[in-house]
Amino acid sequence: MDNQTSHGEVTLARTLTGFSATMIGLGAMIGAGVFVLTGIAAGEAGPAAIIAFALNGVVTTFTAFTYAELASSIPEAGGGYAFVKRAFPGVIGFTSGWMLWFAYTVACSLYAVGFGGYFIELLKSYFPIIYQAFVGLVGHGNAVSIITFVITSFFISLNVLGADVTGKAENVITLSKIAVLAVFIAFGLAAMRRAPDLALANFTPLFPKGLGGVMAAMGLTFIAFEGYDLIATVSEEIKNPTKNIPIATFVSLWAAVIIYLFILLVSIGAVDPTRFEVYNKLPSQLPQEFNPHVLDPSDPAVNTVWEILGIYKETGIVRAAENFMPSVGVLIIVFGGLLSTMSALNATVLASSRVAFSMGRERMLPPSLAVIHPVRRTPHTAVLVTGFILVAMAVTLPIEVVGSGASLLFLLSFVLVNISLISIRRNEPDLKGFKTPLFPLLPILGVISNLGLAIYQFTFQPMAWYISLGWIGVGLFIYYTYTTRTEAIGAPTEALIVHEEILAVKKYSVLLPVANEKQAHRLAILGAAIAKEKDGEVLALHVVRLPVQLSLSEARHFLAHGKPLMEAVIEEARAFDVPVHTMIRVGRHIGSAILDTARRRNSNLIILGWPGYTKSRDVAFGNIIDLLAKNPPCDIAVVRFRRREPPQHILIPTAGGIHTRLAIELAIAQARQYEHQYPGRRPTITLLFVTPEDVNSSKMARGYELLRSLAAGFDYPMEALVVTAPDVVTGILREAEEYSLVIIGAAEERLFEQRLFGSIPHRVASECSKTVIMVKRHQGPVRSWLRRLLLLGQAIRG
Repeated sequence: MDNQTSHGEVTLARTLTGFSATMIGLGAMIGAGVFVLTGIAAGEAGPAAIIAFALNGVVTTFTAFTYAELASSIPEAGGGYAFVKRAFPGVIGFTSGWMLWFAYTVACSLYAVGFGGYFIELLKSYFPIIYQAFVGLVGHGNAVSIITFVITSFFISLNVLGADVTGKAENVITLSKIAVLAVFIAFGLAAMRRAPDLALANFTPLFPKGLGGVMAAMGLTFIAFEGYDLIATVSEEIKNPTKNIPIATFVSLWAAVIIYLFILLVSIGAVDPTRFEVYNKLPSQLPQEFNPHVLDPSDPAVNTVWEILGIYKETGIVRAAENFMPSVGVLIIVFGGLLSTMSALNATVLASSRVAFSMGRERMLPPSLAVIHPVRRTPHTAVLVTGFILVAMAVTLPIEVVGSGASLLFLLSFVLVNISLISIRRNEPDLKGFKTPLFPLLPILGVISNLGLAIYQFTFQPMAWYISLGWIGVGLFIYYTYTTRTEAIGAPTEALIVHEEILAVKKYSVLLPVANEKQAHRLAILGAAIAKEKDGEVLALHVVRLPVQLSLSEARHFLAHGKPLMEAVIEEARAFDVPVHTMIRVGRHIGSAILDTARRRNSNLIILGWPGYTKSRDVAFGNIIDLLAKNPPCDIAVVRFRRREPPQHILIPTAGGIHTRLAIELAIAQARQYEHQYPGRRPTITLLFVTPEDVNSSKMARGYELLRSLAAGFDYPMEALVVTAPDVVTGILREAEEYSLVIIGAAEERLFEQRLFGSIPHRVASECSKTVIMVKRHQGPVRSWLRRLLLLGQAIRG
């Protein structure tokens, strides 16, 4: 079936089975790390290296639960980046994607160079004539670079051809690699069975370097557990993602952990240390290329397996194979190393290109990265750009240090993903998919453990932090110079109405955008009171943000999301005998859908709820409220709800601005409808004017005169109150303690200013312990600019 939307948009094809997804995750984890890190980990922790691997498996499981839930609930290309951006749009979401793209791409470079090294080792050991001719012609370093370039180009081509081809290749490579490792483990277990006393002696003592050695080994080997997260980056191409993604995540992770533990077990337990040439030699007698610093200074000579493996470093597993396997053991392990690096390279090319594709589709990076091949349905541009970067790094940069930076960025990215799960669960509780048990304990443990390992990494590789901070700095420069502009230009406005019900047609309409049931009830009480006073209607609107990979034609199944919210508004409006016009829309951009609804339905007032904080410093009230308040198509009110109280005492702070009349109108509507419901309980409305403490009596008299003139235009009794205070906000907050509701108009705007409500209303709403309503009167562009020009002239004269 051709994957196209009704609008002709080409989408990624869902061709990966659950088995293919498992192989992608498993192939990425059982990569070069298991061959390179076995000896190094043993040298750092001794026999307790097996415990270090097991503990890393536990730590990684915390984050694996998070990835399983998010990827099954939100199957979008981009993986961790897509999740963080959904929870924290803006600069945090961009930074997450930027870090992951770098981390995956550098991992690709590491695996490519690893393949080149193993291939040259194969030629050197078994094809010496070819090796001598090749290396003699171009040199050893250039020979590795040529092999690196060839293997990288091959897997880039595979990824351009399609995820289906990639997945099938991954299946073959990963299964072959597991078979090689199974042979290695089988020979090792047989050797341990023949000499159980030797195996026990090799594990005694278990902690020769204490817990510090275990922590060091955990930090060094954590990169070996990165791979299950790659499943999330291709979740948009996995069949039945709700079922297959969690299964693939946990099966791949714990299959890798079990294989790692068996490899460590036999690499230490099955080896006879007396068969090595370095056995019982002093550190000073060891060749220069060995690693004597891992030895305990108190030991007169090398006499334990873990010391020997640590001396041989990345070739420790090869030396172990020579100890208990036939002569073909080295060939088998080298062949396994080639398969491992190919498998990991294939999986990480797939993942890194999908992160770039997702960032391009979200206009975080140039949209050309999101171009999908019309026939292969693969993000071929993203694959080619990623391939160019990884080849350049593989053949030019010091990969060892940059690779440490990639590991650090993985850890920091996992911290953000765990925090994102907590946020998404709170803001989108109705998402369907796998659910993390013991929530929020497991994601909190994931944050603590990943952040702890990241901080500890500074103690043995500070350069990783410097490189990571440099890369993040480049990303922030791109975000603020490019992304912020293109996001604003490219914000989509299309939105589909999936439900609309009209009971009566009224001239005055109060638009209530609602996001959850609690908010729907509280906004409906305010909106219905105003609509009743104006003989109007309430228009209840719920906008569902449609994931980008779905077309608008697939929006009908979102209908159930908004029905409870519509019923909540209807329930509250019924008490006021006000008709409710209900609408559910599905679109790419919530704020644009609200604006479009207000214009098309000729709304007179929009009432929005504000929690009192924002998720980004780039916005004052949040992306949606900021968009609506900058150029509102009608009057607008933003409510900061506090403890629910009846509106018996309403305070209106004012300095006489044009928005004050709207504040008074809304206050009178609330008061009259409350009195109508509870006869004999007439609410009081107080107009407040705050002056500096050092003013004279004439200034206060002018304040009273202003308040009385404002009240004179309405047929509801209002009290006038003039107070002195160190500043306006302090005075308002002090007086507000005696009232149940505060309604304040927006500050005036001068020419070339574009305030939302102004600093004083914003501070009052943020700091006041009572419910605060900020209001802004719609003026129209001509009237607005004329008034701004007048205010600018007054400021210049003053």
